[in-house]
Parts: sequence; structure tokens; C-alpha cells
Amino acid sequence: MNWVGFVGFTALVAVIAWLGTRRHQVGATAEGYFLAGRSLGPLFIAGSLMLTNLSTEHLIGLNGDAFQHTIAVTAWETTAALAMVLTALVFLPLYLRNGLTTIPEFLDRRFDSTTRVIMSALFLLSYAVAILPVVLLFGASGMESLFDVSGTLGISEGQARWLLVWGIGGLGSLYAIFGGLRAIAISDTINGVGFLLASLMIPVLALMAVGDGDMLAGLETVYTEEKPKFDITGNEPGSFLPFGVLFTGMIVNQVFFWCVNQSILQRALGARSLAAGQQGVLLAALFKLLGPLVVVLPGVIAWHLFKGELQREDYLQAYPMLVAEVLPPALAGLFAAVMVGAVLSTFNSVLNSAATLFSHGIWRPLFQRDASDRQMVASGRWCSIVLAIAAMVTAPRIDTSGSLYNYLQQINATFFGPMLAVILAALFTRRASALAAKTALVVGPVVFYMVNFAWREPIQAAVQSAFGLQEEIHFLHWLAVVFVFTVALITAISAWRPDTRSHAPAAPAPVDMTPWRMARPISALVVLATLATYILLAQ
Repeated sequence: MNWVGFVGFTALVAVIAWLGTRRHQVGATAEGYFLAGRSLGPLFIAGSLMLTNLSTEHLIGLNGDAFQHTIAVTAWETTAALAMVLTALVFLPLYLRNGLTTIPEFLDRRFDSTTRVIMSALFLLSYAVAILPVVLLFGASGMESLFDVSGTLGISEGQARWLLVWGIGGLGSLYAIFGGLRAIAISDTINGVGFLLASLMIPVLALMAVGDGDMLAGLETVYTEEKPKFDITGNEPGSFLPFGVLFTGMIVNQVFFWCVNQSILQRALGARSLAAGQQGVLLAALFKLLGPLVVVLPGVIAWHLFKGELQREDYLQAYPMLVAEVLPPALAGLFAAVMVGAVLSTFNSVLNSAATLFSHGIWRPLFQRDASDRQMVASGRWCSIVLAIAAMVTAPRIDTSGSLYNYLQQINATFFGPMLAVILAALFTRRASALAAKTALVVGPVVFYMVNFAWREPIQAAVQSAFGLQEEIHFLHWLAVVFVFTVALITAISAWRPDTRSHAPAAPAPVDMTPWRMARPISALVVLATLATYILLAQ
């Protein structure tokens, strides 16, 4: 690997991030540290949104799933764009109008402080057991697969994995702990440009290789010879992601992830105005529509090239093999730096959100109600340190058999449905009670864990027998079922014990709330492009 390119690009990002934050005293105030002083513009918001979400778990995981199955897995990307439209038009104006720092903060105003603490704890738990360790594991595994770090350093693959996990995790922690959201947003944007260019380069080079220098001829060859792989509906027997889930659990998943998830929305909450926030979110949605070219198409090309030598169970090697096949050696160092940057961006962004949730949602209400800004920042930094160390210890121990991306989504689904139900009840109804919200936040995740993990086999067998089904119920269908159950639970408890608490009016919005005049036209364009993708690729 060209270490000059790797070190040079990584150092350049760090220097630019430092120059962009050194005059802002990010640790002096809580708002400056957690929300970049509400100063972020559209480009920083869009870049940070994309890199907080996209990382090696997408490049390696989703491309691996496309290698094993079909491009139906692109639903994780295309339907996300629709949810981002909802964020821009509906949710973001509500959040900015209320001057929120965290999403659970609204639950304190609407219900009580206990509800806020429970919601903050669930967010932190989902970050600790799923996102943070899996991101590090994919990053370490990806670097090992792409660049043979163990061979270069003369150590075992296990040792290389530990070394990479701690190296990437340690560097990412520095951004989150000392730089705050502004440093993260700046580094994310630079890494985002590099990530987009580098990741688009792989399918272009691969298609040129298939087409003997002609990219379009290569695409025609792959599409013609592997046409079943291009069925976006995913309706083949035993489908990995059947089309029906797009209308059940996929909706719940995407609305939660893009409309109410703290680790994503924190960038938009730091917008300097509503217009800037809408511009950033919708720009990211447009880039999201390019996602399948980066995180799905290479997996199909890898199937075309390597199906005779790479077995389905070795799906995680599909993307690394493709990169090794088509990437010029001179660009290997730069590509490695971009991949590490993508992992860093996701890791440090989630750490920063975790720190925000802990300091505002747990530390202040439970331990120090009169905490100063510096004490709030200090508590957030300690939370980041603890979670980072826990993730670095846990990541190398995760079982990599089966779909890791699917594993990540199933763990997330344990929390997403109930949390979304409570937040929607808080935002859009006045009848839901605090008792109902707290009960739902505790019972909902337990119910999903029982039906999808603890009692999975007997429940699946009973449902299949009762309805004469040949195939198992997909976990996304269970996510929708638990969401509906949680909504019913909130409704029933609220009717039994209605909320009699009076709610204080919100303070004036801290930023200009004039909407972007192009928000609706661009949103319509995103929706039409998403629908066109499914119409064109349906078989």
C-alpha cells in the first residue's frame, strides 16, 4: 500500500478540521461543543449526514449481500431518501422551532424527565451494542481484506484486527472528544467528497474491465448475463429482503433512522437556519440516490467476475476482491485513507451524539441539575471515552458468520419501533400520557426481543402453521407488528390514565425559521427519482 497517500490525506483532513475549529472554542459552551454553536451550513450538514451513515459496513456488508442475493438490498438506500424528505419538510421545522439539542429533550417537555432519561438510555444502549462496535469491526475487517495489513506487518489476522480496531477507534475518539460537532462536520465533509469519488471509481473501473475499456459495454454485459440479480423487488423464494417489507417495517426503520435518530439529526439540529438545514438534508437525499452505484452494484459485478471462485458464504470478501482486481496500486494508499475516514466519520459522529444524550438526558436530570456548560461538556467527554473503550473491546469478539449488516439492522429494530411510536405520540398528539410513554419504552423492546430473538423458532413455527405460510416472517414485518402494538399500548394506557399535566409554551426559535423556497420542488424530485428506480428495475 502507498503509505504516503494514506498518511497525507489523513493528516490533511485533521489539519483542516483543526483550522476550522481553533477559533470557535468548541469546549467553552455546551451549545458550541454539541451543536457547533448552531452555525452549520448546508454543505457541512449534507457531508456529515452522508458520512455518519455510510461507512465500510455499507461498502462491504451491502455489496456482500448483493453478491449473495440481489439488488433488492438497495432498499436500505433508496427508501432512506424518502424519509429524508419527511425530515426536511415535517420534522426539522418542529425540532428547530423548539430549539432542541436532543430528541429526548422534547419528551421532558411533553411528558416528564423520567421519560427523557429512559429514551436517552435506549439511544445509548443501541449505540453501545450495535452501531459503535459493528462500525469498528467492519472498518478493521475491510482494511485487512483490502490491504492485507497482517501480511504487511507480519502478524496474524486476529492481531491485525485488534490493532486496526484500536487504531481507528482511538483516532475517531480524538475528533469526538476534543473537537466537538464542528470538527466532526468539517472532517466528515472532506472525507465525504473523497469517499464519493473513491467509491464511485470502483464500479467504473470494474465495468471498464468487464467491457474491455468500455464502461457502458461492461454494464450491458453484466446486466444481460446476471439479469436475475437486478430484480429490485426481491420476490424470489426465500428472499433476503422481500418487496413487502417496504410497506411495513422498512417504513418504521427509515422514519426512525432519518427523522428522529439523534446520531443523524444532530447535524441538522446544528443548522444556522431552517433553510440551511433543509438544503443540507435534501442535498444528502439526492446523494443517497447514488448509493446503489456504490454499495450494491459492485457486489453484482463481483458476482459476475468471481462466482466461480468465491463461495456465497465468503460474501464479505466480494468487495475487497473487486477492489484488489481493479484498483491501480498507486491509488491504494489514498483509497485506504478514504475508507478509514468513512469509518472515523461514523464512529466519531455517533460518539458525539452519545455524549450529547448522556450529558443532557442523563447527567443533568439525574446527577447535576445546575451543571455549568463546562461540566456538561466534561460529562459528555467522559461518556465518549467509556463508550469508545467498550466498543474497541467488543468489536473484535463479534461473530462474523451470517450477514453483519442484517445483524446490525435487527439489533437496531429492537429499539426503533417502540421509540418511534413514543416520539410520534409526543410530537403529533396531545392525548398520550407520560405513563403510557414510559411503559411503551420498556415493554416494546422486550416484546421485539422475545419474538425475534429469545422465542424466535417457536413463534415462527406457530405463525407459519396458523396462516399456512411456507417461509419465515421477516424481521422487518415483526418490527412493524411491534410498532403497531406499541401504538395500541400507548393509546390504551392513555385512555385509562389520561395525562392531566399542563405544558409550557415553547421558547422562541433560536434560528431563522424561514423555509427554503426550493424545499418542496427538490423533495418532489427525490420522490419521483425513487419511484422511477423501482419502476425501471422491477422484474
